[in-house]
Amino acid sequence: MARDLVVIGLGYVGLPLAQEACRSGLIVTGLDVSEHVVAGLNAGRSHVDDLSDADIAAMADAGFTATTDASVIADADTVVICVPTPLTPEGGPDLGAVLGATRSIAAHLRPGHLIVLESTTYPGTTDDEVRPVLEAGGLVAGRDFHLAFSPERIDPGNPVFGMRNTPKVVGGHTAACTDAAAAFYGRFVDTVVPARGTREAEMAKLLENTYRHINIALVNEMARFCHELDIDLWDVIAAAKSKPFGFQAFYPGPGVGGHCIPIDPNYLSYQVQAKLGYPFRFVELAQEINAGMPTYVIRRVQDILNEDGKPLRGARVLLLGVTYKPDIADQRESPAKPIAQLLRDKGAIVEYHDPHVTAWRVGGETLAPVDDLQDAVAMADLTVLLQNHNSYDVAGLVASSRRFFDTRGVTRGDEAVRL
Repeated sequence: MARDLVVIGLGYVGLPLAQEACRSGLIVTGLDVSEHVVAGLNAGRSHVDDLSDADIAAMADAGFTATTDASVIADADTVVICVPTPLTPEGGPDLGAVLGATRSIAAHLRPGHLIVLESTTYPGTTDDEVRPVLEAGGLVAGRDFHLAFSPERIDPGNPVFGMRNTPKVVGGHTAACTDAAAAFYGRFVDTVVPARGTREAEMAKLLENTYRHINIALVNEMARFCHELDIDLWDVIAAAKSKPFGFQAFYPGPGVGGHCIPIDPNYLSYQVQAKLGYPFRFVELAQEINAGMPTYVIRRVQDILNEDGKPLRGARVLLLGVTYKPDIADQRESPAKPIAQLLRDKGAIVEYHDPHVTAWRVGGETLAPVDDLQDAVAMADLTVLLQNHNSYDVAGLVASSRRFFDTRGVTRGDEAVRL
C-alpha cells in the first residue's frame, strides 16, 4: 500500500502531526512501539489532550491507521521521527528511542525517501548520529534520499496555535534536502521557515526554550526578593508590560514543568560542556533557580501556617491543580509532585484536586482526589493554588478557605497570599 507519510511515535508531537497531515488529504500511517497505544488508536481512542476520540475517528475516516510493524516504512514517501528524548543521568539527551527508530528506517530505506527528525536533541544529532545509521546500507543522504531536522513546536492545550498555523522551521543535510522537507510540510503548514542546515534548525529549538527557561528563572528569583522587600511583583510585571516594545512578560510560579522548558536547555548545556569543555552558565543558573522553587513554596507554606500558629506537621494542605499547565491532563515534570513530596516528608496531610487528574502518584503511593472541592477547601488549614485551571472559581474558593496561597498571581489585593 502506497502511503504519503509514516509518523514514528504517536504521542503529544506525532499524533497532532498525523492529524493535520490527514486533514490535508495525505495518506498517513502511525508507527509506535506501544501495542496499547496502537490498539487504542485503531479502536478510536485518543490518549493525548489535544485530540478527542472524535478526532481519531475523523483521522480513521481519512485513512489513518496505527501499527507496530515497521515494514510500513518501505511504502511511504516520507518518514517523520517524533519519539521522546528524555535526559540521561549525566544530563544529556537519551537518544535510545531516536536511534531505535532510525534503525527501523534504515532496514526499509529506499531511494527517494524523505526522512525528518522532529525529536528535540542537541545540535549535530541529525548529521552525526542519525545519518551514519541511515547510510550504513550504502545509500547516501542528499544524493539517494533526503534528510532533515524540523523542531516540534507543539504547545499542548493551546487554543490558538496548532500544527497548521505555527511556523515550521526546517533544516536539511543539503539545500535540496531542505527544499524537499519544506515542500512536504508546506502541504499542511501555513508557513515554513528554511534554516541553513540541520544544526541551525536543532539549535533554534533549544534557543526558543532556553530563552523561556532563563526569563522564567529571572522572575522566579525576583519573586523571592520582592516578597522580602514587600513589593508586589505581579503589579510590577503589569506595569512593565505596558511598554509596547523591548519587554515581554514572564511570570513566576511554583516551578517549571512539561517536557520542554525544564529539559531541553540541558541538552545544550550538556553539548557545550562535552564539546567545548566549559559550562553554559546561564542555563545552569536558571536550572538551579527554577528547580529550587518547590522548596521555596514549602518555606512560604510554613510561614503562612506559622502566622496562624499552626505547625506544618499535621496540617491539612490542599493542592489545587497538579498538571504542568492549565486545562490539560499532562503531568510531565510538574512541580506539584516535588511540592507534595516535600510536604509529606515534613508531616503534612496532603490532599489534592484537579479536574483533569483522577489519580495522582506521589512517592510510590496513588492519591485519589478529594470528593467535594468546596468541603475540602473549607476543611484545609491551607489551600495552595498550583495550577489555575479555567474551571476553578478562584474568588469563590478563596472566600471558602481558611487560608489561600496563590502561586499563579490570579488573586488581587489582600484576599489571598501570593507567591
